[in-house]
Amino acid sequence: MDSHEEKELFRTDAEVERLVSMFEACTLPRQSWTHRAHLTVGLWYLVKHGEAVATELIRRGIQRYNQACGIETTATSGYHETITLFYARMIERFLSRTGKAASLAVLAEALFNSIGDKRLPLDYYSRERLMSREARTGWLEPDLKSLD
Repeated sequence: MDSHEEKELFRTDAEVERLVSMFEACTLPRQSWTHRAHLTVGLWYLVKHGEAVATELIRRGIQRYNQACGIETTATSGYHETITLFYARMIERFLSRTGKAASLAVLAEALFNSIGDKRLPLDYYSRERLMSREARTGWLEPDLKSLD
């Protein structure tokens, strides 16, 4: 975890709400759109909405944010469908274990401590499969370990 990620601790629900508001308004500085921010935004949507609605809002929100920031989706960068859906499922699994009763700030920190390692998808996917064009543009099932 780099020092920037360390500084992003959410101490209050208002900080989480501010992050989500800035993300939705596409005013979040690009350097603040970190892995922790991705997970926290995903958590917020999954706490507030059912899984299907939240997943669609996350997907569209990331694509809209990327476009507003000039982040192109190419064969090797930008929006990644399989990684987005993988983390949505992992967050939902986390919430099914922990519940949604804790504050958003507490949940966000517990979530990051639980699944915050950026290499986590590689426990489930070979690098070749995860980095493929097919995985970037559509959902691919894991080839190393089942999500169930």
